[in-house]
Amino acid sequence: MGLIPSRLGRNKKTKADVLKLQTSWRISRSFHCFIQFKVEALKNWDMFLANGTHSVTEFILLGFPVTQGQNVALFLLILILYILSLGGNVLIIVVVRTDHKLQTPMYFFLSNLSFLEIWYTTAVVPKMLANLLSTRTTICFYCCLAQLYFHFLFGLTEIFILTVMSFDRYLAICQPLRYMTIMNTHVCLHLALGTWAGGFLSIFTHIILLLQLPFCASNVINHYYCDIGPVLKVACGDTQLIEFLGFIIAVVVIFSSFVFTVVSYILIIATILRIPSSKGRQKAFSTCASHLIVVSILYGALFFMYMRPAPTQSSFGLNKAVSLLNTVLTPTLNPFIYTIRNNEFKEALRKALSGKGLRFPNISGIVCGRKQCSLMQT
Repeated sequence: MGLIPSRLGRNKKTKADVLKLQTSWRISRSFHCFIQFKVEALKNWDMFLANGTHSVTEFILLGFPVTQGQNVALFLLILILYILSLGGNVLIIVVVRTDHKLQTPMYFFLSNLSFLEIWYTTAVVPKMLANLLSTRTTICFYCCLAQLYFHFLFGLTEIFILTVMSFDRYLAICQPLRYMTIMNTHVCLHLALGTWAGGFLSIFTHIILLLQLPFCASNVINHYYCDIGPVLKVACGDTQLIEFLGFIIAVVVIFSSFVFTVVSYILIIATILRIPSSKGRQKAFSTCASHLIVVSILYGALFFMYMRPAPTQSSFGLNKAVSLLNTVLTPTLNPFIYTIRNNEFKEALRKALSGKGLRFPNISGIVCGRKQCSLMQT
C-alpha cells in the first residue's frame, strides 16, 4: 500500500512533463510559422519594389515648349527674379532682426513668411534653371519625391502663416487694447510652430502613399518640377485615394484658410469704416492692403491649380503658367508689396544701411517689443 502514493506522484510528474513538452513544441512551431511568414512577406515586398516603384529610377521633366535661344532668355529672366526674391526676403529678415522698432508680432510673422518664401522658391527654381541650360532634363526618383514634399511643405506652411497674419491684423485693428496681451511671446512662438506642424502633417500622408505606388510605365513628367498632378499621371497603380485625399486637404486647408482670412478682413474693413478720421482710415487701410494683395494672388493661383477633384485631368500646360506665377513671380513681388509703402520699414532700412540699426535682440524681443502694433502703423 505504501507504494501506491509514490506511483501516483510519478504519474502526475510524467503527465506534467508531457504537457510542458507539448506546450514548448506548439510555441516553437508557432514561432517557426511566424518566421516563415515574415520571410515570405519580405520576399513579396522585394519583388513589389523590383517590379513597381524601383523600375523607374528617374523622371524626365518636359519643362517649357521653347527653343534653345528662348531657353537662354527664359533662364536669365528667371535667374534675375530668383536673385531679387532671395535678396528681398533676406533683407526683410535682417532688417526685422536688427531694428528694435520692428520687434512686433506683425513683423515677426512677416519675417517667417520671408523665410518660407526663400525655401519655397529654392525647392523648385535651381533645378528649373539647370534644366533650361541642359539637354538632359532628368531628376532622380527620390529627388522628385523630395522636391514634391518640400514644395508642398513650404507652400502649405505659407498658407497657415498668411492666415495667422490676417488674425494678427484683426486683433491689432479690432481689439487694439487687448492686442499685446493676447499676442504675447508664447502665443506668437506657438502659432509659428503650429504653422510648420500643420504643413508637415498635411502632406506627410501623401508622400507615404506615393512611395507605395508603382511607377513602371512612362517616366515623362509634363511639368518643369514634380507637382502632384503630373506625378500621379505617370503612376501605374490606382491613384484615386491619393487624389481624393488631396482634394480633401485642399478643401480643409486652402478653402478654410481662405474663408477665415475673408471673414477677418470683413471685420477689419467694418472697423476701419467706423474710424472718424480720414487720415486714420487711410493709415489703417495701408497697414492691411499689402497683406490683402498677397493673399489675393496666392489664393487665386491655388484655387485654379488644386481646388479640383482630379488633378491628373488638369490642363498641365495652363498649370505651368500659373505655377510659374506662384513659384517665381509672387515670391519676388512680396518683399516689395510689403515694404514699398511701409514708412516704418523704410526708416529701419535706412538705419541698417547707415550702420546705426545693426543690433541683434533676443528672441523675446522679436515678437513682443516695446512698441505696440496699432492702427497707426504704416
